[in-house]
Amino acid sequence: MGLPLLSRVKNGVVECLACRRCCRIAEGQAGFCGVRCNDKGKLKLQVYGKPAAVWVDPVEKKPLFHFIPGSATFSLGTFGCNFACSFCQNWDLSQSPQLLRKRDAKRWREHFEKLVAQCESLSPEAVVEKAVATGCKSIAFTYNEPAIFAEYALDVMKLARKRGLKGVFVTNGFETRECWNALEGLIDAVNIDLKAFNESFYARLCKAPDGLEGVKDSIAFAHEKGFWTEVTTLLVPGRNDSLQEMRAAAEWLASVDESIPWHVTAFHPDYELLDAPPTPVETLLKARELGLQAGLKFVYCGNIPGNDFENTFCPACRKLLVERKGFSVLGNNVVGGKCGFCNATVAGVWQ
Repeated sequence: MGLPLLSRVKNGVVECLACRRCCRIAEGQAGFCGVRCNDKGKLKLQVYGKPAAVWVDPVEKKPLFHFIPGSATFSLGTFGCNFACSFCQNWDLSQSPQLLRKRDAKRWREHFEKLVAQCESLSPEAVVEKAVATGCKSIAFTYNEPAIFAEYALDVMKLARKRGLKGVFVTNGFETRECWNALEGLIDAVNIDLKAFNESFYARLCKAPDGLEGVKDSIAFAHEKGFWTEVTTLLVPGRNDSLQEMRAAAEWLASVDESIPWHVTAFHPDYELLDAPPTPVETLLKARELGLQAGLKFVYCGNIPGNDFENTFCPACRKLLVERKGFSVLGNNVVGGKCGFCNATVAGVWQ
């Protein structure tokens, strides 16, 4: 395996380079995420080859709407995260090291090792074989933050490339540029969470000071490097859904590229954030309106069943191109990356 790709060592202290926390990890200790450890002066990735969740998903679930629509993606994630979001919907995976730390500050790593040991061992070779056997077109690193197990993902994709599979990162966008550079050529598409457009939200609800600036840099850098990039914002009532903030987020995204798809999705109370109500449909529709006014060509509303705002329309002739219901694609009129009606180019990776 490719360790220790995203780390450097000085005087026995491991400096992790996977995410922008750049944790300095002393011997026998772990970084904020709980899975990147200093083992005798070297980086040890405790979850390497031990995914905690493995599934075959429609690529639309990531969500990626302009990346091989209707295809299946072999999806996997591990325990741990470099954020500690109070509203995390996969908290049982992402926050397990943090929860164990709170319960037993002295012996939490021992308990965590036992938890990881219960996971199925899945080598990079085995991941690729399963992806091929299930007819998937890509492998998605998802469910928790993939930057924290980037070396595992990279080793998977080095093999997957040889079998014609593409790579997907579903991420909070707090990677270092060193991490993005390592992913280049192996990961094709990313969905990056733009959790809010205010630093207070990141600091209070994600425990990630300076999170916004880091995520903005990642979105711009990933797009510049040629990753197909889509962005998701979960709108939490009273926290990140003011008209001013939604407008600012949309205008900033449009300044990067008007063709970046923006997914505005509905919140429901979960984990520790139980006092905020579910997102009203009207809020999502207003965010969509603001996004289009800002110049974005593709704004989608998610987590609200039975709506037409997850369909893709041609930005030139406005005809229906990709019709969706839930995570299913009912029709696709994008032909060779162009509108099947007016021949206008439609941004995305379509085949």
